[in-house]
Amino acid sequence: RQADGRKVLRSSIREFLCSEAMFHLGIPTTRAGTCVTSDSRVVRDVFYDGNPKNERCTVVLRIASTFLRFGSFEIFKPPDEYTGRKGPSVNRNDIRIQMLDYVISTFYPEIQEAHSDNTVQRNAAFFKEITKRTARLVAEWQCVGFCHGVLNTDNMSIVGLTIDYGPFGFMDRYDPEHVCNGSDNTGRYAYNKQPEICKWNLGKLAEALVPELPLEISQVILEEEYDAEFEKHYLQKMRKKLGLIQLELEEDSKLVSDLLETMHLTAGDFTNIFYLLSSFSVDIDPSKFEDFLEELTSQCASVEELKVVFKPQMDPRQLSMMLMLAQSNPQLFALIGTKANINKELERIEQFSKLQQLTADDLLSRNKRHWKEWLEKYRVRLQKEIESVGDADAWNTERVKVMNSNNPKYILRNYIAQNAIEAAENGDFSEVRNVLKLLEHPFQEAEGFPEVKEDAEEEGAAATAAVCSRETRSKQPYCSKPPLWAAELCVT
Repeated sequence: RQADGRKVLRSSIREFLCSEAMFHLGIPTTRAGTCVTSDSRVVRDVFYDGNPKNERCTVVLRIASTFLRFGSFEIFKPPDEYTGRKGPSVNRNDIRIQMLDYVISTFYPEIQEAHSDNTVQRNAAFFKEITKRTARLVAEWQCVGFCHGVLNTDNMSIVGLTIDYGPFGFMDRYDPEHVCNGSDNTGRYAYNKQPEICKWNLGKLAEALVPELPLEISQVILEEEYDAEFEKHYLQKMRKKLGLIQLELEEDSKLVSDLLETMHLTAGDFTNIFYLLSSFSVDIDPSKFEDFLEELTSQCASVEELKVVFKPQMDPRQLSMMLMLAQSNPQLFALIGTKANINKELERIEQFSKLQQLTADDLLSRNKRHWKEWLEKYRVRLQKEIESVGDADAWNTERVKVMNSNNPKYILRNYIAQNAIEAAENGDFSEVRNVLKLLEHPFQEAEGFPEVKEDAEEEGAAATAAVCSRETRSKQPYCSKPPLWAAELCVT
C-alpha cells in the first residue's frame, strides 16, 4: 500500500457486511458502525497482476470491547536466533505485566476476582479461557463454512472475537481444502487447516506471555483444552444442524464426517444442503423421497460448473518445466513452487480430463447414489431419536425448529458481495442496504423482501450512476448457489 494505510470501497463494503452477517449468525465478532466513502482516490493493484486501478478511499468504523490481539503481546519478543528480528519492547516486562493486568481485570473480571492472590494461577486461568473461546469460535466458523483469509497472530482477538475481515469467504461448494484468499499460494489458511492454525497462534501467545506464565503450564493447558473444546463444540453444533436434539451418540461424529464426504464427492453446496435437510423425514413416502433427492442434487455442481472448478491453471509448458526442475534442482524449485501446488495442478488436469467424458445424466445418477446411501444412515439415526421420545410429532416440530435456527438460508456469498460492490462503485448503494437487511435475518425466508430505499437526496445521484455491469447478469435469489461467473471471482 506504499504505507498510506487507506482502505478502499471494495474491501470496506465486504468488511461492513460480513461483520454484521457474523453477528446475526450468532458468531462472536467485532461490529460495523458506519461505512463512509469519499472522492479521494488511491491506486490499488487488486490482483497483484500489474493492472492497478483508482479506487475510492473509504473508512469503516469498527466496534469492539477491545482491539488487543495475540500479536499485541509479541512486541516483547526476544531476538530471533536466525534473523535477529525482535519486538520493539523487548525486555520490557513491566509493560507486559501492565497489559496483562489490564486485559484480565477489564475483560475477564471473574478470573481476576477468583485469583487475586496468585498471579500465575490467574494468568493460567486467563490462558485457559482464551484457549476455549478460540476453540469455540473456530468451531462456529467451520459450521457455517466461513474461512478467515489471514489467520496470523495479529488477527486473533484477545477476547475471542472474529477480527479483521480481509480476504474472507463463505464456502459455497464443499471442499475441505478450500482457500478463500487468492494470495494464499500454499493453502496455509485452507478451510480444514483453520482449527490447527488457531491452535498454533495460541502457542505463540503462550510464548509471548513468558515469564508471567511459564510455558510448562501454558503448553499443558493448550494440549488438554483446545482440541477437546473444539471437538465438543463442533459436534454439539453439528447435532443441532442435523436435528439430533434428543440423544448424543458416539456414532454422530461418523454421521457428520460421512455427510461432509458425500458433500465433497457430489460437490454439494454447504449452506443449501444443510438448509434442505430439515424437510427430510423418517417416514417420507417414495414419490416425495424422489422429489427430495432431486432438490438435494440440484444443489450439487453441474458438469459445466465442475469444468470451471477443475480447469487447469498452468500452461502445459510451465508445468513440464516445473516438474523437470523439481527433479533436477529441488533447491531452486523450492524458491518458485511447492510439491503441493504441482500435485494440485496434476489433480486438476486428471479431473478435467475425466469431465470431458462425463454426461449430465451420469453425474446426476452418481450423485443420487451417494446421497441415497447417506440419507439411509440419517434415517436410521433419526429413527433412534423417535424411539427415545413419547410424542413423535412434538419431537419433529422441535427438530425442524432447531435446524432452521442453526442452518442459515442466507450467507454473504462472494457473488452477492460483488454485485453490491459494483453497484456502490457506480454510486448506487441500495444493493448494499438490501444485502445488509437480508443478512440481519439469515435464518428467515425473504419472501416479499422489501426494497430498501435510498435517502431522497441520494436517489437522484444514484439513478444517474447506477449503470453497472451487474445489471447485465441475471438476478438470482440471494439463497442460490453461485452462478458460473462467480467461479472467476478472486479475493486477495
